[in-house]
Amino acid sequence: MSEPMDAYDALPFPRTVVALNTLDFVKGIEDQAIFNHSLRSYLYGRLLGERQGLLPDRDYDDELLFLGCLLHDVGLTHEGNRDCCFHLDGADLAVDFLTEQGVSPERAEVVWDAVALHLHHEIAVRKRPEIALVSTGAGFDLGFEGRPALPADYTDDVHAVLPRLHAAAVVHDTIVGQALDKPQKAPPFTPPGELVRQKTHEVWPTWEQLVTHPSGWNDYDGYRPKT
Repeated sequence: MSEPMDAYDALPFPRTVVALNTLDFVKGIEDQAIFNHSLRSYLYGRLLGERQGLLPDRDYDDELLFLGCLLHDVGLTHEGNRDCCFHLDGADLAVDFLTEQGVSPERAEVVWDAVALHLHHEIAVRKRPEIALVSTGAGFDLGFEGRPALPADYTDDVHAVLPRLHAAAVVHDTIVGQALDKPQKAPPFTPPGELVRQKTHEVWPTWEQLVTHPSGWNDYDGYRPKT
């Protein structure tokens, strides 16, 4: 059984109309494990930002960070399952929803970037904090960004309200399940593509095979590498 909305009253997040409407929207379409992960991504991203000296609504727009974190995995829902990699599908669904909420194109574009780039941490961290901290928070929650020292009582409190529910396993299986059904969602050498390769043991084409077919340019015909 999912948690009632008042279960999140003690969590520190923006209470704007758009933020609350987005919370309702995402909770209504996401698996509970992924929804909990999305909220934890915000809480951890904001705290890790503070460790970098970044304060909400002083150094970045807290509502935009919240929206980016909350929406970053909506590509893993039935509604967000379109025809591209899930992070791009999710970015498109996020903008569709925010536009319906009256969010300006400029603000919606920041959320699009945050969702689309959250798998590419090395790029995201070079962007504005509202984008960088989505990737940082999401990666930390799934264990990709190491374990910086956060107060144990804080993480315990977060997990008490937002239990993990096997989050990493659920995210993995949802990505792979979508891609097995629609192979174009997991091109070679992308994060979704790598997860599918690990699952299926498929052999990826080499660089030479990729650039030779279907272009037919034959750049390798007669080529001798420099020594």
